[in-house]
Amino acid sequence: MRTTPLSFVSPALANLAGHTRSACLGLACLAALALAPAAQAVSNGDAVAGLKEALSRGAEVAVGQLGKTNGFLGDSRVKIPLPGALAQAEGMLRMAGMGKQADEVVDAMNHAAEQAVVEAKPVLLKAVKGMSVKDAQGVLTGGDHAATDYFRQTTSGELTQKFLPIVKKATDRLQVKPQYDKLAGKAAGLGLMDAKDANLDDYVTRKALDGLFLMIAEQEKAIRKDPVGTGSALLQKVFGGL
Repeated sequence: MRTTPLSFVSPALANLAGHTRSACLGLACLAALALAPAAQAVSNGDAVAGLKEALSRGAEVAVGQLGKTNGFLGDSRVKIPLPGALAQAEGMLRMAGMGKQADEVVDAMNHAAEQAVVEAKPVLLKAVKGMSVKDAQGVLTGGDHAATDYFRQTTSGELTQKFLPIVKKATDRLQVKPQYDKLAGKAAGLGLMDAKDANLDDYVTRKALDGLFLMIAEQEKAIRKDPVGTGSALLQKVFGGL
């Protein structure tokens, strides 16, 4: 494969290279790759390999955060609520003595997402492994969510296929699921709910993906704002000048 010179590393970001070393967490090495003056002294192959290692760590961190007990339910940023009109009517449901059922649905949705997201790790890592030099250029010189966009574009279809049966198995235990689908179907027909939210399994699967990409995006945003040091022999070689 013909390599591309490292001139794609943003010169503007090089001004931030004076940041002190600290522990590399998840995608932190992503921005550091664009910053290091030492990157000019290493091969293009090493630079891309360093980026892939950083992205792999970031994917593992995101999956680890969401795949733990209450990873979704305990984090307001990714907690899956009742959809559409049902969320708006939650107060009335509780007044009608259906609070327990509402809680049961919310708990089941979030625990289903928690179980499903564990399957994301090998898919995300495969996407990193398949990254080309051109893809790496896009991530390094793209916008604030370039890495997140890369993951979303390359993994969403496969992740949906993997998540859906796990979510279905979990939600099938809900006694109120048939009632939910029936009620949601009527609400969608009346324009009170988005049609794509009328099926509980599809809704949970989509929200689980949204939560996963949100966590990756949060890491990427923080990293680009405050890039930090190094973590492995390869990254030491790439970022040794920091």
